[in-house]
Amino acid sequence: MTQKQIGTMDEKLNTHLLILYASETGNAIDAAEQVGREAERHGCPSVSVLSVDEFHPSDLPKKETVIFVVSTTGQGDAPDSMKFVAKKLDKRLLDLGALAIIERGLGDDQHPSGYEGALDPWMSSLWNILYQMNPKLLPNGPVFVNPDAALIDRPRAQIIYHDTNEGVPPVSIATGLKYLEMQVERTRSMTPAVPSGKNRPECFLKMTKNLRLSREGSGKDVHHFEFDAVSSSIEYEVGDVLEILPGQSSAAVDAFIQRCNLNPESYITIQPRDKGNKAGINTSLFPVKLKTFVELNMDVASASPRRYFFEVMSFFASAEHERERLQYFASPEGRDDLYQYNQKERRTVLEVLEDFPSVQMPFEWLVQLVPPLKTRAFSISSCHSAHPNQVHLTVSVVTWKTPYKRKRSGLCSSWLASLDPQQNVLVAVWFKKGSLPPPPPSLPLILIGPGTGCAPFRGFVEERALQNESDPTAPMIFFFGCRNKDNDFLYQDFWMKHSQNGGVLSEDKGGGFYAAFSRDQPQKVYVQHKIKEQSTKIWSLLSQGASVYIAGSSNKMPSDVLSAFEDIVSAESGVSKEVASRWIRALEKAGKYYVEAWS
Repeated sequence: MTQKQIGTMDEKLNTHLLILYASETGNAIDAAEQVGREAERHGCPSVSVLSVDEFHPSDLPKKETVIFVVSTTGQGDAPDSMKFVAKKLDKRLLDLGALAIIERGLGDDQHPSGYEGALDPWMSSLWNILYQMNPKLLPNGPVFVNPDAALIDRPRAQIIYHDTNEGVPPVSIATGLKYLEMQVERTRSMTPAVPSGKNRPECFLKMTKNLRLSREGSGKDVHHFEFDAVSSSIEYEVGDVLEILPGQSSAAVDAFIQRCNLNPESYITIQPRDKGNKAGINTSLFPVKLKTFVELNMDVASASPRRYFFEVMSFFASAEHERERLQYFASPEGRDDLYQYNQKERRTVLEVLEDFPSVQMPFEWLVQLVPPLKTRAFSISSCHSAHPNQVHLTVSVVTWKTPYKRKRSGLCSSWLASLDPQQNVLVAVWFKKGSLPPPPPSLPLILIGPGTGCAPFRGFVEERALQNESDPTAPMIFFFGCRNKDNDFLYQDFWMKHSQNGGVLSEDKGGGFYAAFSRDQPQKVYVQHKIKEQSTKIWSLLSQGASVYIAGSSNKMPSDVLSAFEDIVSAESGVSKEVASRWIRALEKAGKYYVEAWS
């Protein structure tokens, strides 16, 4: 970059605002671009919004004002594009000598107003502080808003339409797995919201078993799925996670395409505007059908759109009353009403577009603003050594009703449950390390897995049973929980087999299997109650160096189980609850207390 292009370096430093984001599912991109748009509306002369992937850390000292927008995924994991998340990043920057221009803002996507509930007031403070710190960043003052800057930028996406013949792959790959793999990789490489590591499927699986584990009418719909690898051999360890790209309803995809007046048979490629091929797009891959792109990349009938979706919609609404309502939804004043309309009802993109029929959004904007079709992660419930080239999952089919009695269901779980093993449906998957590392056979284990939290521990037990055939293994104790023994006692025969006749869960091996059936008696009984009943045995195992593994719902279970362990340590060792709490925390820091929880 020459001096002529940027003026003087001092001028560039004084008037440039750099916004760096690290995103896994697109939320941080949305938030970063919202901060960037607002900065330009407030008159900031120069704003850049970049992924941390596109910025070299060595250039950071050259930048005077930088805003980081970073996300966490799942249970606080860092996104693929960076190792630090907000609190650690904040501390690290301060340690390196950076000056915090404003207290870090912490947005929560589960907040009643979404992350915007924290972002809006944080930005209001930001403009005031930036102006006080450096008036050149906001030369017109902190309250100035450019009335002509409502729709600042062109869409990020550039759509290139191709002749039909260009979309036809060579005969050698026109059918089979290679073609399917190329379709998935090509479509998912066309949007920055999909992490680069999630473009090409690691392999494809074919479902061979779909078995319902819970009784019909029990209020639970839990399935056991078995898959064979069909594209390559697979490797995984117990405690690993399988990420699945779900299929979408063909009817919903067709309805979206029709509502948006798109041609499903047209062949397209999509790349970032103004970046040419610098984003790593492989131009040697063939174009894809528009319908295929929507099916594999745009979540049109499951995810709810973000607030910016409504703002952009307002510019393409021909009916005045629709435009006014969309503008209100997009404003800070309308945030709570938008939450009631959108997030609380979990309205889908398709439903929102149908509610505003005068809106005709260009496909470029739809590609940018429709939430990407995300992979879903499930704990693997098998041991690879026991089932070579197979993967097993234990999945609860999620359904619920919105406040206005709309029936909703989890996209991936419902899709998996609908699959017929007799049909040749191929599932694109990725293997990933989970939060539960595989234990050596010499390590005593205390396992807690109510409901589908039992999934990873089915693999643990399978593996230890194989290990025990050659050499004696350490004790293993497992606490399972469900509502009713007769309705949702998942894998009952499996646990019974391994808890009897010298099995790895048997008491004569120093372990045990204990089940809590919460609704089989007037008084609720949960896993934490069963844990306390085995206080002496648990303290003995902990004293032998046992590791604790917990998996299941992130609601109250992990904290209730933690409290039970604190009570046991306190009672058995004669220390205060406060000392017991520190003892458990030390266990966690030492890598002996693991939790994998999901909402």
